[in-house]
Amino acid sequence: MVKRHWRAVVTTLVLLMALGTLAVAIQTDVGAHARDRQEHTDLSAARRTLAASRLTLEKTTYVKALATNHRNDLQASVTATLGQLATTENTLSTTDAFAFLQGVSINTLQTCLGGIRASYQQIGVHNNAQAASDISSVSSACLTLAGSTSTGLVYPFDFPDPDVLRVGGTYFAYATNSVGGNIQIIQSGDLTHWSAVGNALPTLPSWAAPNGTWSPAVVQLGGTFLLYYAAIEPSFEGNYECISVATATRPQGPFIDSSTAPMECQPALDGSIDPSPLVDSGGGLFLEWKSNGGAGPTTIWSEQLAASGLTMAPNTTPVQLLAPDEGWQGGMIEAPDLVETGGRYLLFYSGNYWGSSNYGEGFATCAGPLGPCTDASAQPILSSGTGVSGPGGASIFTDSSGSTRIAFAAWTPGQVGYPHSREFYLRRLNLSGGSPVVGSAG
Repeated sequence: MVKRHWRAVVTTLVLLMALGTLAVAIQTDVGAHARDRQEHTDLSAARRTLAASRLTLEKTTYVKALATNHRNDLQASVTATLGQLATTENTLSTTDAFAFLQGVSINTLQTCLGGIRASYQQIGVHNNAQAASDISSVSSACLTLAGSTSTGLVYPFDFPDPDVLRVGGTYFAYATNSVGGNIQIIQSGDLTHWSAVGNALPTLPSWAAPNGTWSPAVVQLGGTFLLYYAAIEPSFEGNYECISVATATRPQGPFIDSSTAPMECQPALDGSIDPSPLVDSGGGLFLEWKSNGGAGPTTIWSEQLAASGLTMAPNTTPVQLLAPDEGWQGGMIEAPDLVETGGRYLLFYSGNYWGSSNYGEGFATCAGPLGPCTDASAQPILSSGTGVSGPGGASIFTDSSGSTRIAFAAWTPGQVGYPHSREFYLRRLNLSGGSPVVGSAG
């Protein structure tokens, strides 16, 4: 009995020692895990801080680059105008100068040169806004001296990706960011004389990187004007372009975008750009745009919008309308503009690289705003020619007389690609036949 009791005591002591050892081990393991979790938390925090620092650096570097580009764009606009004047001067030296000057007053010459001189002075003090205003205010005078109206040139300054909206008897044109601000806007009462209005979108939403806005398009819904545009969302790896929308009660703005995120982005396809709205004959509202491609080609998409135009319609997904399939496109299509005319839908688009003389305008036929669409341009309907190089980024609209017009941007031959300017052109467009025909200026 004593021996059995002693064995029980020994067994108990052994168990207690084992439990003590296990407790120490557990405590040690728990402490190790706690330290590991803390170290992991600290490491994650350090990584987040590092990522934020890198993002801040990337934003700063990007904004600095864009600011430089703005200044370079303005310089290029002024330089291009001086080049046009030099061409005119050569013309005067080899032809009948008196005959030319009969139609041009000395005041016209002084006005153009005065605006250029003032613009140069503002560039020198880094006042881009005033420099843009100075040179834009003399556009008509400089255009007269340039003698280029036969090509359809109506605004001899940088005005890429134009979109034209007629409101009553006034025309408003919007363009990609340049010296005129986030979204440039000019206006005209006769489609010939255009003057700068200012910056249609003075403030960007908090998610968008500054100074990087593209390809605006405006539609009127009742008393509201909606401006669709592309901007950079820097939180995406690669700084993808994304689409957003701003609203205003007047066509000249200011447009306000209070969004907290883009309405369309497609990061898996390297971003979305070139938005273009359509209100069809049934009152439906649709948005077309281009994806940058990702692992595949650039592609044009469409999706129905909600009645407000501020979001996509519920329970809808993007539908592919068109991908590049012709040799002249160089594997790239963009800048869609879907038009409903005579009971059919025509999808206008640009093909090839925008910074080259190979850029041009094509079209496809579509069964409806959501397709399907069939490419109908074995060759572009608008391409480089006399006085223009690399035309594209077209906007189709109807003037006050009921005639159809095509607005586009193009380089000056011999001055193709950055840092030269893509200037603003207007021509007539005939849609009565099987294929659209780009006509003359005027």
